[in-house]
Amino acid sequence: MTLQFKDAGLPLDVKAVGDDGVIEGYASAFGVVDSYNEVVEPGAFTASLVDGRRKGRSVKMLWQHDPAHPIGVWEDIAEDAKGLYVKGRILKDASTQAAEAYGLLKGGALDELSIGYRTVQTAPDDDRAGVLRLIKLDLREVSLVTFGALGRAARVTDVKSILAGGNLPTVREFEAFLRDEGGFSKALATAIAAKATPHLRGEPEAKADDVLEFLERLRG
Repeated sequence: MTLQFKDAGLPLDVKAVGDDGVIEGYASAFGVVDSYNEVVEPGAFTASLVDGRRKGRSVKMLWQHDPAHPIGVWEDIAEDAKGLYVKGRILKDASTQAAEAYGLLKGGALDELSIGYRTVQTAPDDDRAGVLRLIKLDLREVSLVTFGALGRAARVTDVKSILAGGNLPTVREFEAFLRDEGGFSKALATAIAAKATPHLRGEPEAKADDVLEFLERLRG
């Protein structure tokens, strides 16, 4: 079975990131119909977590879902009424990637978690047409990501349409769009707007493609 990805839709509280690299938040939210018309049911992770503990298999903390880049350890993973709660430590001194992730998270440029899982059991929702209930999932990893799996395609598509438009916004208007409509953090919106400034100002050598390449690099 192919590994699938889904974000929690609940941003991390970056103000609570500890100097020791400790982070906590929700990797998945229950009862929320997402943009794929799927809803994670309470109890979806229970069997996977129990089986993992029995076999001594840990849920990995990865950077951008990349198995080549573990950046820390999850020390507490449990379901509650809200969703899948996670608490762990970024091992910021263990690798360059971990140090980068910690710095971006601490600075507010990074604030999302996304799970990597395999689907075990699903069922159609009897009360909501076209909605699929995710009843049982095999959780393999929880990643820190620049863009959550739900929103990344829509966000980049929206930015592309703005940059390709005939009437370009001002730099300030573009930054406000990135924050308010695109869902980017303030720090990330500022960085993207700064990259787009030459194009937005109509400088002859500036290209929208430079901004889009910058966005693709952020996506990882």
